[in-house]
Amino acid sequence: MTRMGFLLDSDNCIGCHACTVACKSEHDVPLGVNRTWVKYIETGTFPDVARKFNVMRCNQCDDAPCMTICPTSALFRADNGVVDFQDDDCIGCKSCMNACPYDALYINPETNTAHKCNMCNHRLEVGLEPSCQIVCPTEAIKIGDLDDPTSEISRIIARDDVAVRAPEQNTKPKVFYRGADQASLDPTRTAIANDGLIWADRTAGHPSIPVQLGHKPTDEPGVVARTVYTTAHHMTWKAKVSGYLVTKAVAAGAMLVAALLVLMGHSDQQAAVGVVPPMVAGVFLGLTGVLLVSDLKQPGRFHFLLTRGNWSSWLVKGAYILLAFAVICGLWWVGGLADQGGLVEVLAIPAALGAAGTAGYTAYLFAQCEGRDLWQTPLLLPVLLAQAVTAGGAVYALLDLGMAIPEPTAIRWVLLGGLGASAVLIAVELASHGSRHVELAVEAMTRGRYARQFWWGGVIVGLVVPALLVIIALAADIAGPALPAAAAVAALAGMFAYEDAFVRAGQSVPLS
Repeated sequence: MTRMGFLLDSDNCIGCHACTVACKSEHDVPLGVNRTWVKYIETGTFPDVARKFNVMRCNQCDDAPCMTICPTSALFRADNGVVDFQDDDCIGCKSCMNACPYDALYINPETNTAHKCNMCNHRLEVGLEPSCQIVCPTEAIKIGDLDDPTSEISRIIARDDVAVRAPEQNTKPKVFYRGADQASLDPTRTAIANDGLIWADRTAGHPSIPVQLGHKPTDEPGVVARTVYTTAHHMTWKAKVSGYLVTKAVAAGAMLVAALLVLMGHSDQQAAVGVVPPMVAGVFLGLTGVLLVSDLKQPGRFHFLLTRGNWSSWLVKGAYILLAFAVICGLWWVGGLADQGGLVEVLAIPAALGAAGTAGYTAYLFAQCEGRDLWQTPLLLPVLLAQAVTAGGAVYALLDLGMAIPEPTAIRWVLLGGLGASAVLIAVELASHGSRHVELAVEAMTRGRYARQFWWGGVIVGLVVPALLVIIALAADIAGPALPAAAAVAALAGMFAYEDAFVRAGQSVPLS
């Protein structure tokens, strides 16, 4: 087995875009997306300025996170080491785009499947060179077998100083750069030029770096250059993913609190414990499924998660967790309808475990999104579990409006406890220091584009207001359900606002 890799000689690159054009022609790449592209940066101040060029593309990683997270193995490794893709297996979930630390994947608008550079593997397999290498007028693009010490690419890598992009991600990329400016390889060190100059174009949608995070324009660790030409940056997971985090929190939370009430001796409460909670969970599990499937670019292939599942992907594991939890909820509902308190008691612990898995598995899915450092926080799992507790308390606070529920005071404490735990965990998360990528994402969430949504929606409406309402109800010993119900509505609305800010901020930092 060979290990094919690229050497991109930035010293020789003249920024002519021949490689981009050849790639588009070879693969019929639509307008607006690219498998390979040339990035321009400028360094220095007038008159001592320089413009530098670097070719951006898939890094053909030895430890490819896109392959790990792909739920159907549509991304696979060919015998020559190339990470290739199979259109017929792709469901368009876009998880590979968030897993890639190099912004190398895109959704082809004509096929609605994920595409990327595959080194023209159809040419390699018959002994031909990739189209980009053939057309490069300065021979700045070279390919070869990295395991062959006599290949030209191996000799250059052994002899000269070369660099790779995002080495801290430990993906073992097989695209090497000779003579590249580090500011070009690290997009967090460059700000987007937006001064209207004729030779300072960029595709709309690519985020810039807030200059105030750095120091002087030429000092580390701030902005050291400006990007004057690059491609669009696409945010892949939006409101539907944020909404699914809330809907499954509600489903999980309803059953967590129901299981708690069973353990407190209320399994004989047919409506409030045996029948209504699994119905609520079932409805919100159904909404979760609708959101997940509708977010796919190939929704008709959603069943591939089960029929062609890649067990290294938490998308697949999560699908089975949701199915198992749905079965438990169904059995619980049957036991409740039949007024079989004994069956409900037997299911209490499995239901609690299934609820925890339903609420928390997304932490492991997001951890596989190695391109999004904000989502790598170890606090994500406890945050999701705390939100499930909050959602469970909110469900029962709302049910209290129309039916008698057991332990209403305990329910209020559950809601308050979930809110308090969420607030503490979010505060610790924001106070923690991570990579520059994390700092930039937190900047976007707390002081940038998503700050109003985060503070007013996620914190004020989602945490402060409901906590105050519940505290007033508890302190004044108000028996009526109005204040807790209002707190429940605010908590669920704020939960969506927080999750949406978190999901979007995590994708706001440029990777290329």
